[in-house]
Amino acid sequence: MANIGLKICSRCILPETFPGIKFDEAGACNHCRQEESIVAEAPDRKQKYCQKLDELIARMKGKAFNYDVVMAYSGGKDSSYALKLLKERYNLRIIAFTFDNHFVSPVASENVKAVTDNLQIDLIRFRPPWPLMRSLFAITAQRDVFPAATLLRASSICTGCITIIKSLTLRTALEMSIPLAAYGWSPGQAPIQAAVMKTNPNQIQQNQNSLKKTFPEEIALDLTRYLIPDRYYESYRERFPYNIHPLAFFDYDEGKIILELQKLGWKLPKDTDSNSTNCLLNAFANQCHIQRHGFHPYVLEIASMVRHGVMTRQEGIDKIYGEQDPKMVAYARERLGL
Repeated sequence: MANIGLKICSRCILPETFPGIKFDEAGACNHCRQEESIVAEAPDRKQKYCQKLDELIARMKGKAFNYDVVMAYSGGKDSSYALKLLKERYNLRIIAFTFDNHFVSPVASENVKAVTDNLQIDLIRFRPPWPLMRSLFAITAQRDVFPAATLLRASSICTGCITIIKSLTLRTALEMSIPLAAYGWSPGQAPIQAAVMKTNPNQIQQNQNSLKKTFPEEIALDLTRYLIPDRYYESYRERFPYNIHPLAFFDYDEGKIILELQKLGWKLPKDTDSNSTNCLLNAFANQCHIQRHGFHPYVLEIASMVRHGVMTRQEGIDKIYGEQDPKMVAYARERLGL
């Protein structure tokens, strides 16, 4: 049983320290009240988006020269399950894109090999140099360099990493003329209304220009090479893909997902924290965020999953309010020289 030590919502798990939170006389938070209608409409919305994806894939499948979809693939349970779903349900031609941030669990690396081999999926591994990644993670461990709204959903460390992954996945789609870019976001990680959406070049360009200013000066130039080159917004404008993250509307049950993945040779890592099945840096990233902001960076995601019945409230509490493993924290701190 987690030792919370905070007032938390009586319906979900958001704490009193979460920005802008308010509780009613029953102890329920304003987020739960605001989402009541969304939760009630969830079954119809899921069916609608499932049909939307079916129709999109029917239009796109087989039209590109080599691949129908590039999948941002970490080897974790969610992206592994999304990869399995896209291959087995739709029989798409998939190329998986794996980003090695130098903190990938050895078990997760083996899972990448096992799952892509068993599903017969091509794989790209991308590994930036360690000095650059160490600098990025050390800086974001010590200060917040991204907008406050972003940090409601992810730590500064994770945001830096995810920013590069999303950009490189999009670049791969553009450079290889791939019409779909897929992600394994959990049901609480990204809104369902963005689950099947055409990428907007103007919006992407605006976001990436902002990122160039956001990155710390000492590493901005090196990191910029992973963003979308300016010329692509005109030269490849017609190639900008649809983004899809199917776990937003397909049935999601962690226990069942793990059992399904084990049939592909996937194994549950024992060296990661309760919110990751691939990254050895995540526990340290969580701790940094909790110390600076007073709330867990996954709490908004997990609270949404509790509201929608994807997991029980107690499961959510156990994921969020346990202590970060001191060995994992010490390992990351030492590697980063902090």
